[in-house]
Amino acid sequence: MRQLKIIVTVDPEIPVPPLHYGGIERIVYMLACGLKDRGHQVHLFAHPESKTPAKLIPYQGKHSGSLRDAMLNALQIKRYVQEIGGIDIIHSFSRLAYLLLLMKSRIPKIQSYQRHITPRSAYWGVSLGGKTLTFTACSRYCANTANFSGGRWVIIPNGVPIEKYQFIPEVSSVAPLVFLGRVERIKGAHIAIEVARKTGRHLIIAGNYAKEGKGYKYFIREILPHCDGKNIQYIGPVNDSQKNELLGKASALLFPIEWDEPFGITMVEALACGTPVIAFDRGAVPEVIQNGTDGFRCNTIEEMIESVGRIKDIDRKKCRETVEARFSSDVIIAEYLKLYEQLTNG
Repeated sequence: MRQLKIIVTVDPEIPVPPLHYGGIERIVYMLACGLKDRGHQVHLFAHPESKTPAKLIPYQGKHSGSLRDAMLNALQIKRYVQEIGGIDIIHSFSRLAYLLLLMKSRIPKIQSYQRHITPRSAYWGVSLGGKTLTFTACSRYCANTANFSGGRWVIIPNGVPIEKYQFIPEVSSVAPLVFLGRVERIKGAHIAIEVARKTGRHLIIAGNYAKEGKGYKYFIREILPHCDGKNIQYIGPVNDSQKNELLGKASALLFPIEWDEPFGITMVEALACGTPVIAFDRGAVPEVIQNGTDGFRCNTIEEMIESVGRIKDIDRKKCRETVEARFSSDVIIAEYLKLYEQLTNG
């Protein structure tokens, strides 16, 4: 494949890569590194503190939720495209509005979705961008939230640079359960606590929590009182190194979501370490977890409790193989490059 000149955009709030929370920013970092390693020229619009091998163009507008900043950034992207010329692909992981001033350009554009999609925004994009705009979604479930509202849709899941996750082939029979993610109601940390208490297992909770509002009240009232530092332990946010160690030494990752998760990269990170996942069967979970092979998909708390007793039935090597075959950075980058080639060849 010939060398491509690619513009990648992401929302301006979080650096690429993020220190703690920032799933989309991790995917963008993985993609930028992979494209650069394969000889492509990457120009990244992102937070000014981002550190990637791509050429960084810091946004002028700092808040994607601000109409003024969104228009400022859209204008900045358009001017940059005109100034440097020769762009082969514009790949947006940011708000679709950032492509507004380039919709009539003949340059192929990709809008990648990692969150729930409003059919109205997708329809708006198709109306303005026509055949120059292609949508990707991180799961079939994610794409379905837009009802495939016209245009071309391609499903490309999220992935991880598997070499950064240490495979642990065996752990102790008393290895802890782990909950990793934002500590808010929809993520189900309270359910993880219930499962741990009813199975008599040690639980480690890692992740950030809101410092005000409903999220803060949830943490203070429903999570913190159960954290005794021994049986139920809250350790706060973790960086990549800490996450690798935490997941690798776990008996299983609990993923008791109370909403329809568009993907759930934490599941793939656990599998990369060889750690099975016990998750509620909703959102994109069926597209990631193979029931009985690399984890268990459950419909009730009782099923989740029962699955904890079956962790020993899962071969940790198969968990790692799942990521190698379906979710490694090499696999995902190859999928994006396949799409780039199709679009640049007309």
